[in-house]
Amino acid sequence: MKEDKNKKWNEAKTNDSWSIFKIMGEFVEGYEKLSAIGPCISIFGSARTKPDNKYYKLADEIAAEIVSRGYGVITGGGPGIMEAANKGANKKKGKSVGLCIDLPFEEASNKFIDKDKQLSFDYFFVRKVMFLKYAQGFVVLPGGFGTLDELFEAINLIQTNKVEKFPIILVGSEYWEGIIDWIKKTLLLENNHISKEDLDLFKIADTKEEVIDFLEEFHNNYKFSPNF
Repeated sequence: MKEDKNKKWNEAKTNDSWSIFKIMGEFVEGYEKLSAIGPCISIFGSARTKPDNKYYKLADEIAAEIVSRGYGVITGGGPGIMEAANKGANKKKGKSVGLCIDLPFEEASNKFIDKDKQLSFDYFFVRKVMFLKYAQGFVVLPGGFGTLDELFEAINLIQTNKVEKFPIILVGSEYWEGIIDWIKKTLLLENNHISKEDLDLFKIADTKEEVIDFLEEFHNNYKFSPNF
């Protein structure tokens, strides 16, 4: 029994070593394709949002306005808010990028991604690097654990100076107010786990116009470049 366990352990270690090359391949393909696209804004939100939802419609409108200002749009390539953002970019003939990953509860990639700008990933951590490295801003609409994961990783990396500062905009004050109140009360006031200045790392917006104003205000003072 002990020999069987050791054999399985050694086989697992061998597989771990070979997986490095697959990970490297995903990084190389992502860097090569995304570096050629130019400045983009990453848009996040729930894959479960339906087309009749107000945030689906708002994501469509925001993405359309973003590409009209010369940015491309990056999404996770799936349905819901991601589809809406790619749709908005596509209808204005802007750059519509999809960083796709196979998930059990999502449909295939949406049809509004430019065919030459669709990438597929097996590793979440590689995909998250691509969202961060080439984005000149994050626009975050209502979403679940995946959306929160991407949001807080970005805030943390900016807070710790591991990436260049870029605008993070939370869309939908009614959706985000609960977690913002918790951050202010529990993290800041009661426990001093963050600094007051950390609250300036993100903005709240409710309209397309507010989102664009935040992006343009920021980029009037910063040059476009990869974030790390």
